[in-house]
Amino acid sequence: MAFSVPDLAYPFDALEPHIDARTMEIHHDKHHAAYVTNLNAALEGTPWADRQLDEVLTNLDAIPEDKRMAVRNNGGGHANHTLFWEIMGPNGGGEPSGALAGAISGAFGGVAELKAAVNDAGVKRFGSGWTWLVWDGTGLVVKSTPNQDTPVMDGEVPLLGIDVWEHAYYLNYQNRRPDYLEAWWNVVDWSAVATRFESASS
Repeated sequence: MAFSVPDLAYPFDALEPHIDARTMEIHHDKHHAAYVTNLNAALEGTPWADRQLDEVLTNLDAIPEDKRMAVRNNGGGHANHTLFWEIMGPNGGGEPSGALAGAISGAFGGVAELKAAVNDAGVKRFGSGWTWLVWDGTGLVVKSTPNQDTPVMDGEVPLLGIDVWEHAYYLNYQNRRPDYLEAWWNVVDWSAVATRFESASS
């Protein structure tokens, strides 16, 4: 079964003023759609076309060499963006609660320290990529990946990821990536992040 772009659970303008409607529309309908189209084309006719995406991404060495880079880039793009839409929402922001809040305090000292670490990793990512909060199997870790690489490729569970490709923010923020990263926390859906955390850590 071919992969497909998931529908957004909210309108394109729901994250304004922090992320503008035009950016959301282009990002979802053009960029994400292109990753899916290219991923399906790369896997067509292979035994991997009907596998789960996480299984594909954790077995890249088994993908035929002439298709591997296309699968890595576009499969990662599909996985990363699917997560991205899910962990944002129109009633976002604030702070996490419950077990997730406790884990963040234990690992980083608090939410402010987590945000600073995620933002710093995003600012320092040269070129295009992502900044992440992941469950690495034993605890919470902040990391950054280049291009469309995903922590899934390393056997980790991404809980929160911020796209720092210019297409994610350029219309509103131009070259001001730090401003975009700071503003992004106003749209994070902590309940969605908490659900991912509980599933990964249980």
